[in-house]
Amino acid sequence: MNPNDLTFLKSKVPLLAYFTDAKREELASGSRLASFEPGQPIAFAGDEVHFLGVMLEGTAVISVLSDGGERQALGKFTAGDTFGEMALMTGDRALADVIAETRCRVMLIPLTLFRSIIMAEPRAVQHVSQTLTSRLQKLMQEPAKAAAVFRKQEQQGLLELKGERPERILVLNSGSSSLKYSFFDTEDEAKFAQGVVERIGSQGTRLIHRGPRGEVKRELPQGTYSQACAEMLHELSAKEGGVIRDPSEITAVGHRVVHGGERFSEGTVIDAKVLAEIEALNPLAPLHNPVNVLGIKEAQRVFPAVPHVAVFDTAFHQTLPNYAYLYGLPSGFYEQDKVRRYGFHGTSHAYVTLAGAQFLNRRARELKIVSCHLGNGASLCAVEHGRSVDTSMGFTPGEGLIMGTRCGDLDSGVFAYLEREKKMTGAQIDELLNKKSGLLGLSGVSSDVREIEKAANDGNACALVALKTFCYRVRKYIGAYVAAMGGIDVLLFTGGIGQGSAGIRSLTLQGLGCMGLHNDEQRNREARGFVEVCRISTDDSPVTVLVVPTNEERMIARETLRALSRSYLRQTLVAHAQEPILVEVSAHHVHLSPEHVEALFGKGHQLTKHADLSQPGQYACKEQVTLAGPRGRIERVRVLGPTRKATQVEIALTEQFKLGIHPPIRESGDIADTPGCTLEGPAGAVALDRGVICALRHIHMTPQDALRYGVRDKASVRVRVTGDREMTFGDVRVRVDPNFRLAMHIDTDEANAANIQTGAQGIIEGIQSDS
Repeated sequence: MNPNDLTFLKSKVPLLAYFTDAKREELASGSRLASFEPGQPIAFAGDEVHFLGVMLEGTAVISVLSDGGERQALGKFTAGDTFGEMALMTGDRALADVIAETRCRVMLIPLTLFRSIIMAEPRAVQHVSQTLTSRLQKLMQEPAKAAAVFRKQEQQGLLELKGERPERILVLNSGSSSLKYSFFDTEDEAKFAQGVVERIGSQGTRLIHRGPRGEVKRELPQGTYSQACAEMLHELSAKEGGVIRDPSEITAVGHRVVHGGERFSEGTVIDAKVLAEIEALNPLAPLHNPVNVLGIKEAQRVFPAVPHVAVFDTAFHQTLPNYAYLYGLPSGFYEQDKVRRYGFHGTSHAYVTLAGAQFLNRRARELKIVSCHLGNGASLCAVEHGRSVDTSMGFTPGEGLIMGTRCGDLDSGVFAYLEREKKMTGAQIDELLNKKSGLLGLSGVSSDVREIEKAANDGNACALVALKTFCYRVRKYIGAYVAAMGGIDVLLFTGGIGQGSAGIRSLTLQGLGCMGLHNDEQRNREARGFVEVCRISTDDSPVTVLVVPTNEERMIARETLRALSRSYLRQTLVAHAQEPILVEVSAHHVHLSPEHVEALFGKGHQLTKHADLSQPGQYACKEQVTLAGPRGRIERVRVLGPTRKATQVEIALTEQFKLGIHPPIRESGDIADTPGCTLEGPAGAVALDRGVICALRHIHMTPQDALRYGVRDKASVRVRVTGDREMTFGDVRVRVDPNFRLAMHIDTDEANAANIQTGAQGIIEGIQSDS
């Protein structure tokens, strides 16, 4: 940036007038300059926002598309204006298009600098707040334009590879005798390449590489993993068909790691401590984690100067509730040995969940989804509100569905029988159940569904039974997960079988019409499952059925970007690590609608304030009610005011047994498909058909608080609460609103477990997910 630009920032950009020359130079040196020709978009509505834009030259038009498809101009940005503040403060996507009217030069200040420098200056925070208030007030004066801005945005771009800075990401999947790789360039997705080196260390080693100029196959001499890496880099940087000039152009490496245990619930930047923790999980995945670690170490040797990120197959399932992941074993096996359901294929389930939601233009957190990953390894996953709530694979990938060579669910008595009557050793039983069973064992033909289908068509009875048994098990799990979630909106098929076999899909769906799943046979036959997302349900099917091509490599690249973003923001967390958050304990309570106030306390009754609560405008009332369920009652439950549109009851997990109901853990206000109970008051009773939840622990923040702590609305964080029994709480949801006051809320069960009382202090230790 030239001296004239620095002078301009000081004299013509009001937001930056509060900073010293040194701070402005720091902002300028860490930002990116971009030029835009007339008509060229600077930002699109619906885009994730990673920058604060500063107009240095030119004029840009702010506009949106109305529901009728007409473009409505909202105003203009000129030299000295800034844009993107709202999205950066809330974590929402951009609300409007910004399109160059004349030639524009723009300085793009990355989110990390916006948070660590600009939002650390109180006068700048006040300036941003005043700017946003002024813009919103002006917008609200024109209701039609305001409606166009705040209408539901299209859910596109969920799987885009965009970050604060351009990245060239190498994704590695290290196996015992193979190295799979993919290359992504976030600025030019045409520069995509992928390949595999097979049979490393054996005769017949070969490389298969696919890049912009087609496919390359080469036989290689028997060699080591290090030599396989060298061959991979040779193809990626080849003069003919390469995607990089030199390996030094790679800026990040993402690694598939099979098992993250309970420690890792998101992609994580690898350092010595993280690598040691991954190695410590080797006993849980002895065939996979050790080779994953070897691959990481070799990649760190080849790329010592770039960040490496581990993305775990198990991470997506770390949101399972304890009643879904615990086995019926003595509790010590879980508490000491961590024997529990972990689930696998998480990267695939997460990807197709987002891809399916994007295809339907819905938010994943609005949907109840069953994802069927059917391949040589197969699993189902129940996804509610964008979170995995159950999955068919368990402590190992051997549980659940029948697979290519794995038997899936099995009576535990079979193990003792095989040992006692067949004199089989543990190793022999393990080989039988994992390598000789499943479709291979049932059919006697192959583990490949294509060959089994051919044999069945030729009249092979065992092959036919194998297919029917496979589909029956899938169908049974689908029904179980519909019951577990209390409904279903979308069923997804993915994986080699799920994408490729119309016959398997059809056989699986037969008999599920009672659950609202209606298959369109023609759409099913014509689905191009390896090419694009395809709807195979009928137009009038209550439940949408989709075939979704999975792309685990792209998901690993996406999670690598998100992990890097969290890493870049860590400096913000460190800077504010000593700024504690007040912890408040929330007992059971009720929010009432106006009509239910009258039903319970008499016609015309108004709630009576007893005491103000910490959140502005909220108060405890003198009124109390009794909760009655199928099993029992809870008396003297406080009503909170003011009234709400819909009645909601919040109880602790231990109280659900007393009432005899099973409420989900939800954010306040999210009461769809929740159980009800009866409310009893002095003037009458109200039977709720829904509205009872256990509140998800959360932190209330203003947008300014969120920026200081480096988090976004709907992010999940880990919070360490100090005290006699110091405890770290995970999966704490951040809720951002200008009317909130900074405070963390936990329920009485959580408080009792850690001996916490209102007034304790919590410190954010890390970001688990940022949306």
